[in-house]
Amino acid sequence: MKLLLHPGYFLNIANFVAIAKNDICWETSGNYQKQTYRNRCYIATDNGRHLMNIPIQHAGGKKGRQKYRDVKVDNFYHWQRQHWRTLETAYRTSPFFEFYEDDLVGLYKTEHTYLLDFNLKSIEAVCNCLQIPMPEERTTDFEKEPFDYVDARHLINAKTNPPLVQKPYVQVFDDRNPFIDNLSILDLLFNEGTNALSYLKEHQLEFKDA
Repeated sequence: MKLLLHPGYFLNIANFVAIAKNDICWETSGNYQKQTYRNRCYIATDNGRHLMNIPIQHAGGKKGRQKYRDVKVDNFYHWQRQHWRTLETAYRTSPFFEFYEDDLVGLYKTEHTYLLDFNLKSIEAVCNCLQIPMPEERTTDFEKEPFDYVDARHLINAKTNPPLVQKPYVQVFDDRNPFIDNLSILDLLFNEGTNALSYLKEHQLEFKDA
């Protein structure tokens, strides 16, 4: 089964369940939309669920619409340094942070112009950590109702719950907070390490048009 997915910022576990179990085509032809995982991800800190948001340069004009591939990162803010420090604070004591640190820190030391490019790099970095191939296929035109793919683009929406019942795993601050589901893949990676891929494959997403 081939799924159509939006690339996002260190995508959440639901998206990576899809990536780990299916052939993927990246939707790179649609418009940018707010309130999505395109420029945000959630991790677990001592205070619970924590948002990390990539600042973007907003388009001008009355409608303010722009293609996702044209959205530029606002590098005026030192967001990369801030995000990496946040990850260090949250996960330095996790079992596998040091194991994957060198594979990920370079993303926060290289400035990127376009959000889409950075997001694809973040997904590629995680695929390398999971030792799975990085999906390479991308759309060339936007289709509201795709014919050749199962449409899983809704998984990028940060305001809806994904069709996933997730098994709890040990999180860094589980002595202070109950289990937090569907965080960024980084939470699973830092806590479960080499077991992360097996964990993803144990889960199932259901799509009405699959």
